[in-house]
Amino acid sequence: MRFIPLFAAIGLASPGLAQTSPAPKAPVDQLIPWLLNEDQQLRRVPFSELIFDTTGRKVLSFEANNAVDQRVAKAISAACDETMKRLNAPDSVIQNVDRINEVSSHFEDTLHELLSATPGLKCDFPLTAEGKIQRSGYPDLRITDLETKRVFYLDPKLYASGSRDSSFRTFYFEPKKSTNKVRDDAVHFVVGFEHALRETGSGFPKATWNFTRWDLVDLSRITVKLKAEFQGSNRDMYRPEAIVASSAK
Repeated sequence: MRFIPLFAAIGLASPGLAQTSPAPKAPVDQLIPWLLNEDQQLRRVPFSELIFDTTGRKVLSFEANNAVDQRVAKAISAACDETMKRLNAPDSVIQNVDRINEVSSHFEDTLHELLSATPGLKCDFPLTAEGKIQRSGYPDLRITDLETKRVFYLDPKLYASGSRDSSFRTFYFEPKKSTNKVRDDAVHFVVGFEHALRETGSGFPKATWNFTRWDLVDLSRITVKLKAEFQGSNRDMYRPEAIVASSAK
């Protein structure tokens, strides 16, 4: 049984059970105990199955003997090398950015520029199911081989030197129909750039970002896990009927 239909199975009771049970549990009452048993079903979910079950699209494996895959991987590799070279330069715009989280968009933009200029390829920002460009969320870039129309998704990630084996979350996919950007059968790539702070000479006021390596990852070979989280906004929280006391005005 694939991953997503498990949720549907939890929320459905057979007619026989409905007749013999005087007070059938609501779907959420059945869902929560299943979520708590995370070791059973929610770990090591193949990414390819997750994408298929949530989008209906296939995750194609990178084929090392396929000429198209080789050509696209070579173009992505060249773009990664040039991106790292540009953004490592002392006069790069990212050297004025304090937080690494604010640097990732520069990698997306530079890779987009370089791959768009690569003969035989088209690179754009993938559209949502509603036909809109949305920069947040997976994936960041959509690459098309113009000759064969084979599609490749590319998602740049940044990680600190020394954290390569960390178990903290660095990648996520949020399944939503309206904002879904996976609309093709495609090869799915993550490219991870390793970074560290480089001490500058006396002519510079502070350390600068230094990107030291990159790796292109075939996501058809990875597994993911689900972390259940129930959320609430300020609108949900501060409702007049829920407030029992407030500071004096």
